[in-house]
Order: sequence, then C-alpha cells, then structure tokens
Amino acid sequence: MRRYIGNKVLLTLLVAATLISCGKKSRTHSELTGWRFNDPTYGGFTANTNYAGQKVPPGMVLIEGGTFTMGSVQDDVMFDWNTTPTKQQVRSFYMDEAEVTNLEYLFYLQYLEKVYPPSDDNYRKIYQAALPDTLVWRDALGFNELLSEAYLRHPSYSDYPVVGVSWLQATEYCKWRTDRVNEKILMDKGVLKSLFDLDSVKVEGKNRFDTGTYLANPDLLFEGNESIYGRGLPDPNQQKSKKKDRSAKDSTSRKDRRSRKSDQGFTGRHVKTSDGLLTQRFRLPTEAEWEYAAKAEIENREYNMIRGRKKYAWNGSTTRDQSRRRGGDQLANFKQGKGDYSGLAGWSNDGADITIKVKSYDPNAFGLYDMAGNVAEWVADVYRPIIDNEANDFNYFRGNVFKKPLIDEEGKVVVVDYNSIEFDTLDNGKIIPKDLPGSIKYVPITKRDAFMRPNYEKADNIAINDGDLASTKYYYEDEEDLESKPRMYNSPQTPKQIGESGLIIQQYDTKKRNTLISDQSRVYKGGSWRDRAYWLDPAQRRYLPEYMATNYIGFRCATDKLGAMSYKRRRKEPTRR
Repeated sequence: MRRYIGNKVLLTLLVAATLISCGKKSRTHSELTGWRFNDPTYGGFTANTNYAGQKVPPGMVLIEGGTFTMGSVQDDVMFDWNTTPTKQQVRSFYMDEAEVTNLEYLFYLQYLEKVYPPSDDNYRKIYQAALPDTLVWRDALGFNELLSEAYLRHPSYSDYPVVGVSWLQATEYCKWRTDRVNEKILMDKGVLKSLFDLDSVKVEGKNRFDTGTYLANPDLLFEGNESIYGRGLPDPNQQKSKKKDRSAKDSTSRKDRRSRKSDQGFTGRHVKTSDGLLTQRFRLPTEAEWEYAAKAEIENREYNMIRGRKKYAWNGSTTRDQSRRRGGDQLANFKQGKGDYSGLAGWSNDGADITIKVKSYDPNAFGLYDMAGNVAEWVADVYRPIIDNEANDFNYFRGNVFKKPLIDEEGKVVVVDYNSIEFDTLDNGKIIPKDLPGSIKYVPITKRDAFMRPNYEKADNIAINDGDLASTKYYYEDEEDLESKPRMYNSPQTPKQIGESGLIIQQYDTKKRNTLISDQSRVYKGGSWRDRAYWLDPAQRRYLPEYMATNYIGFRCATDKLGAMSYKRRRKEPTRR
C-alpha cells in the first residue's frame, strides 16, 4: 500500500515537473519560431519572461469592469432630460480611494515652485497657472474670508479634499503624478539616480524627469547627461561581450580594471514599455467609469444579474444609517435642508458644515470613499445632453482629440523648453501653459494621418454627431471649404440682403442665448457638502466650463487596468435560501 502511494506521488511530481518545464519553454522560447529570448546566440532579442502582472498604483483600488445601465435615475425633478438610460460596457480600471487632498496638491505646488521658480520670468506663469482659486470661498452675503486664507495651506485642512481647482488644473496634476510615480519606480530599480541629490545636475525647467520623453529617448533628458543614470536592466548582448573579455588574456592589474569599470558610465539597457515596469498615465476618470464605480452594483449581483436598483453609492433608499450603533446618522456629507448643513450643535448628523476629512465615511462596495457627498468631482468628458450608445456602447467617452509627437527637420521628437513654450489665454483672463518644459510637443493628427481609417476621420472628435459639421444641414460640405463653421450651440443664422444686387449672406443674429454648452463644458458628478440629497445619485449630471473652479468641486485620478479584467476567476455562487 505504501509502495503504491509512493509511486503515485512520484508520478504526480513528474507530471507537474513536465508541465512546469513545458510552461517555462513557452516563456523562454518563441513558440512560433523556436528562437530563444534574451539569448545573445539568437541575437539577444529581449522579452519579459518573468512578468508577474500589473501592480496596483499607490493610493488606488481595482474597479473590475462590466456592463451597467448608465443614466438610470429615480428622480429628475430638474427636468434636464440628460440622463436617458443607456446600456454601457466599462473596462476594468484603477481609481483613487479618495479625492486628492490639500496635502497632496501642496506637494505638487512645491515641486512646481522648485523646478519652475516663480522668481524667474520664464517660469512665473507656470506656477501661477497651477494655484487653486482660494477666493471661491468668498460670498457677497457670507463671512468666509478665513476659509479663503486657511483652507488650502493650514494643516487643519491637510486631509480635506482640495477645491478651487479647475478641470484644466486637475488634468495637469494627473500628468505630473504620472511622472513622479514612474520617476520613483526607476529610482527604486537603480536605473535613475535621485536627481535632487546630485551635484552635477540642476533640476530646473526642461531638466526634469518626464515619462514620455524618457520612453521616446532617454538621451533627451538633461541633454544626454548620463550621470543621472545608475545601472540599467540586464542586456544579453552586453553580457556576451563581458564573457568574451573575461575569457581573453588580460595582463591589466586589478586596480586598472576597477578604474576602467568606473569609467564605463551607464551599463545595461534602459526601461521600455515592454518591460511592464512603468505605470500607465494617470488621468481623470471618464463619466461612464465614475458613475459605474460610484454605483458599485457588484454588491447587488446574483450570478449574472442585478437585484434591485441603487439610488446612492450605498444600498438602501435613504441617506441615513440603518445600523443600531449609528442609526439615524447621515451616510454622506451634504446639505440637509435650507440653512441646515450639519444638524444641531452637539448632534451633528453628518459631521461637517463644509467639506470633511476624506475617508470619514464607509467606502462603497468597490472600496471607494466619498463617491457621494463631500465634494463633487471632475470627470474627463465634454458635456452633451445625450449619451449616444447607438454610436458607441463600449468605454464611452466624449472628448477625444487625437495627437502625435511633433518631429523636427532632423527627424527627432521636439521637447518643449522655455524658448518654445506656448501659453493660452482663457476666457476668464487666466494664462496657462500648453505644455510644460521637458515634455514632448504634441500636435493634432492631420487629415492624411486619418486617411482611409474606418474608426476615425479627424483629430478633433469632441463635437462628433452633436455640434460638428456632419450634424448640421451642411453635412455634405467640407470644413476647409467653409468661411465659418456652423455652430450648433450658438445663435442661429439669419439671411441678410446686401445692397440692390440681391446678394444674400448669412449672419449670426444678436439675440442673447443662455446656454453654457460648448466644447469647453466639462461634466462633474456626485453631490457635495452644499448640495441636497438629490445630487447624491451617481447618475445625475452637471457641467461647468473647464477653466472655472468652485468651492464644491474636487477630483480624483484613474488609470487603465492592463491584461485580464480581474485578478481572480469567476467562482460558483453559493446557494441562497
């Protein structure tokens, strides 16, 4: 009996070893050609054979994608008619646990102040463009002046969500965060040295780490100064040459060898996208992603269906806690009623009169905090009244402007410096940089780039099917042949006769229109500390020009999940009685 069991165990081990060796072979060899990866004999072609999967970015949680009904609300007392239910599929993505706080945003401002010193006229506007509008706390008939002075910088509000940030500023923060996270990854790997700790370089202006510039050409950083790099990833071709050097007879002393090794500079190779080490770029979540994450209908899932409808980010039809321990307390920070932002003294039912410290309330089923109340949040989309799932029902997003790196006459990518930096003057008079020094210059794709493509025809797709030329009565015309582009969200055209010749031209009438809908109108979602419970419904939608800021809108970042939708396979549901 023992002999039988021993033979069975041995057979099992042999089978497991065979399977492991087969799996290892498929990882170290090309299954279609038989060539070995990372082998100098076969050319040293690299492949990441030890990739363990994408790591969760710091401060984020995984939101497993799926299908859901977007825009499904239980009330529409505003009669905006902009929440027509549509079925949408959302891909898996990562999202910040909570809103970006004052502490985190101040770190961003300190970095900009150090790298782009405001005392230098070349960089003064860069730092100023990132400053939140602290005057959003002022009210013509309210005394909030101390909040204007203290809310952003005083440590009492360090863990409170940052406000007074426009959509444009939030987007720039996401770009900056991408570079800082990837810079630390390379530092931890030893590829990049601590730039602020080097005497040979000065981190200022275009001399900083930028992810896009590094991936395009590492020599573009710090004008090709290799002293910023430590040791690269193993390069099979370099390892082969080292073996040859070792086998060759060399009468050089050990001291000379060490000296020569120290003069080699950067060894190995630089990190590539194919290595899977660098994080994907951070961004604002799309409207579909934010609403899907806030609803968290996963807690009401039974097999492949949803039981019931959720009105808020939590289960239940009310905003009050139903548990015995905290029964009656509010589940979010919002305005209770006219003149009531927190309840009575000694019995505050939501714990705050303005914003409150992030993570003060329980997370939703995805592990996200404050997806209802506290502050509303910017999302990436340009606002339109209709979500058109007839045009697209997969990862819906309105706001695409497709771009490409600018290439100079020598065939090199253009990196922005203080001589080539461009600024935009916004409608409110503020000046912002189009690109930061040190980043790659991007330009919209041309008509030639999109020629004969079945999936898009031009660079700017913000107004596609709703505001572009194809959605007007001039759909048959070419934009380049028109003197002025017809505007859907503006005053209508009226014919006007010029002189006795009978010439009729089109002119915009002078009647004022009240709509704020434009290609600069961005969506923000969720209720805030100054909103009624109606706006806590994740499906509700509002919009504001991308350059404006308020004391009740904040933001959080998101990034793509690569590979499989989830880290775990579907499991059989337990039997419910």
